Amino acid sequence: MHRQKVIIRALGLATAVALAATACGPQKTDATGSGSSAPASPTAVASPDASPSTDAKPGDASPSASPSTSASPSASASPSPTVKQVMANGDDSELVRELQARLRQLKLMTVAPTGFYGSKTTAAVKSFQSKNGLSATGGVDEPTWKKIQNATKKPTADELRPPTVNEPDAPDPRCMTGRVMCISKESRTLAWMIDGKTQYTLDVRFGSENTPTREGEFKVEWKAKDWTSTIYHTPMPYSMFFSRGQAVHYSADFAARGYAGASHGCVNVRDKARLATLFDAVQVGDKVVVYW
Repeated sequence: MHRQKVIIRALGLATAVALAATACGPQKTDATGSGSSAPASPTAVASPDASPSTDAKPGDASPSASPSTSASPSASASPSPTVKQVMANGDDSELVRELQARLRQLKLMTVAPTGFYGSKTTAAVKSFQSKNGLSATGGVDEPTWKKIQNATKKPTADELRPPTVNEPDAPDPRCMTGRVMCISKESRTLAWMIDGKTQYTLDVRFGSENTPTREGEFKVEWKAKDWTSTIYHTPMPYSMFFSRGQAVHYSADFAARGYAGASHGCVNVRDKARLATLFDAVQVGDKVVVYW
């Protein structure tokens, strides 16, 4: 009886930790696969292949089997050795990155590919399997992989390693005409759009509560490839000013610290190479829309 209470308490603590992890602040997926998606969610834990400690390969013992119990009928009913397991929760590879890119094409994943097979990938694979008459294990066997490949196209380099981590939301109606830097505070993205078509997007960061980035419709007033703030004396490469000193510009701090910091009101960009391309494309007088 005492042992049962200890087990129940341990399970309760594990569940609380998992729930706390999913309730954290803004999630950020690292394109290097460093593992913001690594911890399995409470839902994923219920899946036989949802533990990062196992590949759930054909022939392996069931992860849920207790060392004190003998092989049960459910363990002997594991996938046939003739069905090869291609990928499973806990894997970290370029093939997983391709899987995630294909799942994004199917609108089953919204985060950028990381190459790590975590709880989000497991959930997306389960969803695909359920919709396509496959056993919803969350792991990718050969039939699942073939169906995913047949339903998608080979991912491009940008799909495998997108220049943005954040998923752009629907553009503001004011962005649908002309040449526009369409900047969403909701998705924290900047979309360069021409006549309603998005050319590419960049992750952006905004001002703090005390120094907010202004919202509204503006125009690019002037540009400076090499600029230093006259107030804060910090470098502002590739500045495109649009509202009384506020500008879109590259931020080394954003590149290093991400959303742990904030600007003094400007729109920070962390992808310097892509911003350099945008800087060359944008002309004085082009529209800037900042919105929620």
